[in-house]
Amino acid sequence: MKILALETSAKAVSAAVSENGRILASGYQDTGLTHSRTLMPIVEHILKNTDLKLSDMDAIAVAVGPGSFTGIRIGVSAAKGLAFSVDKPAVGVSTLAAMARNVAFFDGLIVCARRSQVYNANFSAENGILTRLTPDRAVSLDELAEEIRNNPRPITLVGDGAHLVYARFTEQGIPCRMAPPHLIMQNAMSVALEAEALAAQGKLVSAQELEAFYLRPPQADPLKKKPAPIQ
Repeated sequence: MKILALETSAKAVSAAVSENGRILASGYQDTGLTHSRTLMPIVEHILKNTDLKLSDMDAIAVAVGPGSFTGIRIGVSAAKGLAFSVDKPAVGVSTLAAMARNVAFFDGLIVCARRSQVYNANFSAENGILTRLTPDRAVSLDELAEEIRNNPRPITLVGDGAHLVYARFTEQGIPCRMAPPHLIMQNAMSVALEAEALAAQGKLVSAQELEAFYLRPPQADPLKKKPAPIQ
């Protein structure tokens, strides 16, 4: 199964093509340019250099959140357009689940955290197999610490909120480790591999059904009141 995956949920942008658990090509850019400017050239480049066409893909995958509202909108819109143009199904991938896949080879508990509000999900990893323990959610650092305080398994932290979690856990005497720097952030390669797992579970959707996943309303929506800050 060939999957084209897009990742636009944070500052960096990336795309990748996978086939049956193997990454065929990937492209990554973190230069401060807008995703609307950089994403499609990356996609075109990796397809051209692998002698593949969009129609060769079995599905189009994209990180649907949580993450940057603008970034997610760009990625989801691009994925919907690409999938629709070649009549292929789509796969919406949790940003947190993709992060966890970066370090699935570390047996133990994987704690994924994004931003200071701590958008979090926990996973168990054993022999490279991930098991989701919580839904994607917004929790406080104290709630997260209390939840896993007595968990005896090794704890690995990933995500742009990992440093914040590490500081709080260390302060409270909870042993944990940071993922290696090259694996701590989300990327399209992990989105592709997570998408393959979801596709195997029958979780493909149509381009029309693909939706972004926000844990709180977009602040840019002028018709909605600003959400209360998460304490």
